[in-house]
Amino acid sequence: MYNLKSILLTAGMVLAASAAAAQEKPALAFVVNAASDFWKLSEAGVKAAQAELPGYELQFRYPAQGTAALQNALMDDLVAAGTDAIMISSADPKNSIDAFNRIAAQVPLFTTDSDAPSSNRIAYLGSSNTAAGVQAGEIAVEAMPDGGKCMGFVGFLGADNAVERIDGFRQAVEGKGIELVDVRGDDVDFARARSNVDDVLAANPDITCMVGFYSYNPPKIYEALQAAGKLGEITVIAFDEDPITLGAVREGSFAGTVVQDPYQWGYQGMKLMAAYLEGDKSQIPADGLIIVPTKKISKDNVDAFEAELKARVGG
Repeated sequence: MYNLKSILLTAGMVLAASAAAAQEKPALAFVVNAASDFWKLSEAGVKAAQAELPGYELQFRYPAQGTAALQNALMDDLVAAGTDAIMISSADPKNSIDAFNRIAAQVPLFTTDSDAPSSNRIAYLGSSNTAAGVQAGEIAVEAMPDGGKCMGFVGFLGADNAVERIDGFRQAVEGKGIELVDVRGDDVDFARARSNVDDVLAANPDITCMVGFYSYNPPKIYEALQAAGKLGEITVIAFDEDPITLGAVREGSFAGTVVQDPYQWGYQGMKLMAAYLEGDKSQIPADGLIIVPTKKISKDNVDAFEAELKARVGG
């Protein structure tokens, strides 16, 4: 007969060995800039990468709030917990250089979505935000051949992704009779994002065009225009693939949207970091920029694009 004490001891040793093995797996973390449905696609990409990287523990982390201080504190916590490499979309890269360099001195650090090129990050994997801004400007030029006055809306005015998208938009509309009068920031406060649009509708009757530069801005524009009875009267150019945005493009309320590929940021980002930890640095270009193309979505291709999205997130 088996000795119960021996069985329990053996079981304990197996569990301890399993726990030790789990702890020995290198850990990779993807840290986003704020809680937003936009990041669900990146999370799906990380999940797909996990299936191909069984020897790694992949984490997808949201800060408690979309502030640089809380993001940087989260990275410190991850490093203290033994995380081996981090990819981050910084809420405020210009004011996070010291924090980034502190992290980069301890583990390989990569950026996505919003770059911090002045830091010691190894590489940026994401969109060319300037090129995406140009595409948004092209949508505006096509939709407003007689010109117009636009107001922009964005989360973090100082973030590189915002600055570059705005610059790209202005490049594309220059000399076309279209003016981007101003851009209102909201610091990823959804209530403020909506009130910014309401305020413009009340105080700037000469505005004929609105541009939502972050994923949640176009839905807030849609809500405000719908409440004011002005859907279809003001040309709207959007970014990203919020369901409200895609529905507005489909029905013709929005001229179009520029979409990124956050799924690939998560998927390629995890595989890039794993390869780097294994000593393969061949995927790191000399300029440190790994660009995932963006594309314009209009009424003509929105259905096919939405079907692709649903397949990626599993329905």
